[in-house]
Order: sequence, then structure tokens, then C-alpha cells
Amino acid sequence: MIRAMTLNDYEKVYDLWMKIKGFAIRSIDDSQEGVERFLNRNPGISVVAEEDGRIVGAILCGHDGRRGCMYHVCVDPDYRLKGIGKSMVVFAMEALKKEKINKVSLIAFTKNDIGNAFWKEIGWTKREDLNYYDFTLNEENISAFNS
Repeated sequence: MIRAMTLNDYEKVYDLWMKIKGFAIRSIDDSQEGVERFLNRNPGISVVAEEDGRIVGAILCGHDGRRGCMYHVCVDPDYRLKGIGKSMVVFAMEALKKEKINKVSLIAFTKNDIGNAFWKEIGWTKREDLNYYDFTLNEENISAFNS
């Protein structure tokens, strides 16, 4: 079942994030409080896939009024290649369209072969004309990678 994410899903979503090899989370942004702030700012746009009482897929999705962005797109390795990822992306994109958002972006690690193949397969365009820049405002918001 594909549905909007709620804060009640946080623990199961976090457990899913911890299962994904190479997945990166931030100590503040991806804490329960950080996710709550994100969901409250973007109600009904983030999505989970639930099967057998388990969260097997998740996307944090939101917008700034102009462009949508997807974060932490993941599907449990045991549930991949069943259309769950694509169904979640469609759900999130339809929610963005209801908000009158016309363009969506995301960031995928260059070494994320599975994720990059997925985005290519479902018709997303890899941008070659941009450089992506970051500036850290809070050094305490560190990233941790699952190995």
C-alpha cells in the first residue's frame, strides 16, 4: 500500500534507512524532530510503501513553492524490482502537481549504481549543465553513512 507518510511512521522509516547500504542520514535533519518539521511544512507529499505491516519504502518529498525535491528515496532490498519505488515516485509527483509545482529535482550519490539506474529507467534526466554546491550552516548536523 502506498500512502502519505506521517510522523507515526518515523521509527519504521528510520529502521528502513538503517538497512540501506551506503545510505546517508544527518543527525539533526533526519532526527524525529527534523522529519516532523519537514512533514509539517510539506503535509501529504512524503510517501511510504507498507507491506505486511512493515514500511518497505519511503520518500521525503517537499517543495519551496517553485520546485519540488525528493530526499531519501529508498526501498528495502528484499522488496525491490516490484514497482514500489516507481509507485512512490508517482504518488509524490501527483501530490506536488496538486500544489501546482511543475518541476522536481533530486540528488543521487554518483556511486549509487542501483539508484542511478532506477532514475534513468523511469525517465528522469541526469543534469550535466549544473554544479551542485553546499554550504554548511550547522556543523553539528553531521552525516553518517551505513556500511
